[in-house]
Amino acid sequence: MTSPAATQKKVSGLIMAIAAAVFWGISGTCAQFLFEQKEFDPAWLVCWRLILGGLILVVFSLTQKAHDTFRIWKKPMDTVKLLLFSILGMVSVQFTYFYSISLSNAATATILQYTGPLLVVAFYAIKHRRWPILAEYASLALALVGTFLLVTHGSFDQLVISEGALLWGILSAVALAFYTIQPVGLLRTYSAATITGWGMLLGGLAFAPFTQPWEIQGIWDLEAMAAFTYIILFGSVIAFYIFLTSVTIIGATTASLLCSVEPLAAAGVAVVWLGVNFGPMDWLGTLFILITIVLLTISTKNEGQKSAA
Repeated sequence: MTSPAATQKKVSGLIMAIAAAVFWGISGTCAQFLFEQKEFDPAWLVCWRLILGGLILVVFSLTQKAHDTFRIWKKPMDTVKLLLFSILGMVSVQFTYFYSISLSNAATATILQYTGPLLVVAFYAIKHRRWPILAEYASLALALVGTFLLVTHGSFDQLVISEGALLWGILSAVALAFYTIQPVGLLRTYSAATITGWGMLLGGLAFAPFTQPWEIQGIWDLEAMAAFTYIILFGSVIAFYIFLTSVTIIGATTASLLCSVEPLAAAGVAVVWLGVNFGPMDWLGTLFILITIVLLTISTKNEGQKSAA
């Protein structure tokens, strides 16, 4: 029988995972607000998000495991992997996502990015030379139908979003897949705060010469400052921290499944706050892609259980 304390702890883990997903979803809508109404440049915003968020996480890592924070720099191969993660993982996933938002809206960009887990499954199927299981075939079909409905509203003649928005949304999904796969080896050796913190900070610094973050952009008022602060603190640092904490309590599979709330949060807030037009076909496409995430998560959990048996 589960003790009340254990039950309460599990509930707190569930709440933290959902809260992290909601924070991430709202962060995308805040970015859309800054792009549309405050004339912020996506690349400039990404650069500052990476630098400030990374700096906070590195400092946080130092307060937790100071030795672990700098240990990665003593191993040249791990340093190279970290640099690759910083540029090809962290910068690419952030920039493609934010740029996709600037071309469409937070809801559409977030949902398109969430087709990324399907690419992760495809990568491991090829790597391990195995045919996808039934749930993965179903996920592929649902993801394709969901994306089709989202970008065409069921019409074969036209797109309801620009070709650029679709392209950058797909690139965002590819970047998310790389971001998920590439640092797995590093995360077995170093803490997630260390890898993510250094990845963000180094990525932001490498991106700086191209974005010139020292040149202030956009219309700065209380609304802009609030949205910018939210993206850095709640959309990056706090969301990351509480999500990792939830993983230690309820496990990675359950926590990842609950993250499917993020597209719903992005869509809901964008509709209510920014008046984004999200019709029945958009919601149906979103539902199909969310079911994709559920099926992939369940199939991954079942495969893990079979391997352990």
